[in-house]
This record gives sequence, C-alpha cells and structure tokens, in this order.
Amino acid sequence: MDHLLGITSFVRTAELQSFVGAARALGLSPSAVGKNVAKLEAALNVRLLHRTTRRVRLTDEGALFLERCRRILDDLREAEIAVSDAGAIPRGTLRVSLPTIGYRFLVPHLPAFCAAYPHIELDLHCNDRLVDLLEEGMDVAIRGGELATSSLIARKLGSFSFVLCASPAYINAHGQPHSVDALVTHDAVRFRYPGSGQVQPWPIALDLHPRTVLACSNMEGVRAAAINGLGIAYMPDFLAADAVRTGELCHLLEDKVRSEGQFSLVWPSGRLVSSRLRAFIDFATVNLFQDRVVTQ
Repeated sequence: MDHLLGITSFVRTAELQSFVGAARALGLSPSAVGKNVAKLEAALNVRLLHRTTRRVRLTDEGALFLERCRRILDDLREAEIAVSDAGAIPRGTLRVSLPTIGYRFLVPHLPAFCAAYPHIELDLHCNDRLVDLLEEGMDVAIRGGELATSSLIARKLGSFSFVLCASPAYINAHGQPHSVDALVTHDAVRFRYPGSGQVQPWPIALDLHPRTVLACSNMEGVRAAAINGLGIAYMPDFLAADAVRTGELCHLLEDKVRSEGQFSLVWPSGRLVSSRLRAFIDFATVNLFQDRVVTQ
C-alpha cells in the first residue's frame, strides 16, 4: 500500500509539475505528497524528481518510471471497473472505429443492438485511415483486409467479395467488356489507400491496365463516380448491392474478376474487457455477415 501511495503521488506530481497541485488533486497535504514520493525514491534507491523552490521536473530515471507507473494505475482502474462491471447491466459509451463504408453493414443491425443494450451509447468513428486505438481512445475497431501483427486482439467477423461494376450509361457509351483483355480500352475509377497513397490493384493479369480517370481515397466516392458513369469501378459487393438492385450499377465479368475480402474486430490486448465491449463483440460476431461462412 505504501508503494501504491508513492506511485500515485509521484504520477500526479510529475503530471502537474507541482507537489501543491498533486496534493490538491489527491486530497492530501503537500508535505504528505512529498513524503510519499521521498519514500518511493528511498525504496527504489533512485531520484525520480528534481526539486526547486518553484517547480519539480523529472529525472531521466523518473521519465522512464513514469510510463510504467501510468500503466500500473491504468491496469488498477480497469481491474476496478471489471469487478464493478461483473454481473452489471452493460452501460456507458462505446467508441467504435470502422471504415467509411462500414456503416452499410453495421447500421442495419444497430436497432437490434440498442434494443438489447439500451444503456450503451455507441460513438461511431468512420475513417479509412489506420487508427491507433489507444492513442485516439477507441474501444474497438472493425478493420478490413489482412491484419498486421500487433498487440491487438482480433476476431474474424466474415468475408465479402470484390466486384467490377459500371453504370448502364457508361456501358451504353463505351460498350460492355466481355473479356478481361477488353478492359484495357475502358476507363477506370480507382480507390486510393489513404495511408499509403497507393492505388488499389485489381486482381487482373494485364500488360496494360484501363486508363484511370479518377482516383478517390473514399470508397463511397468511387461508388458515386461509377453510378454517374465515369468508368468501371472495383468495390465490395455489399457496397454495390443497393445500386445493382435499383439498376444504377451492373456487375461485369462476374465469373472472371472476383476476389475475397475479410473484416475483423480488433481491440487492445492486456486490458480487461468491459461488459459493454463484451456485449458488442458477441453481438457483432453473431449478427454481422451471418449469411457468409466465418472462419475462426
């Protein structure tokens, strides 16, 4: 317990650069905070803070120790939350990061989720860049493609297909390609990865590729451009589905150009899972992409 008091006093003093400020935050006297830090330094046999009459600042050893101490206090807070969460009704805000187009497969299921968990407030962040969950305060993310090795825990949600599409107006003006080789004479609307700036490749073995008339870092923009007749686009089947159903887009070369994509849930490892996060993980796993085969 003495070490915990010392760690808490040290962290607050380092963050506020003042024993007085730390004392105010902790509800202690400045002398008590100073003694707690001094006892911790004596136990470690190292100076953590440089003291002057006007302020305190970290030593090199103190800066290193501060990061470890913050993790200890974060873990303690999460343990307290987990214990108080056990058996409790899931409640609170859940921050979810997902691709821009993710709302198309997630939002239709949200009425059922909100009915089952009325005390959870969902905060959706739609973004095509790779979000650092810890840095940006996200609880969980839905990500597409192959996942890079990381400290995140992952659970596969399901697969989808990429398809080639064009509008009837474009086909009427430029003709319909009946072979992969015929694509070379057509115009293409391409997706550009926001992180790398690279244009998404099409899974087609060609010496010459279609002329790119538009590249867009938002897949919704690619879809809109295709609907408006700018060219042939390559996109997820669930993104094209409504437009295909209404006749705004037509599938092209379905038996020749088709590849699979994958969505997964990811969340930080080494952290206790709150009841609201567990509720979302279980719900998403059961309900999203339920019409497809999911491999675990």
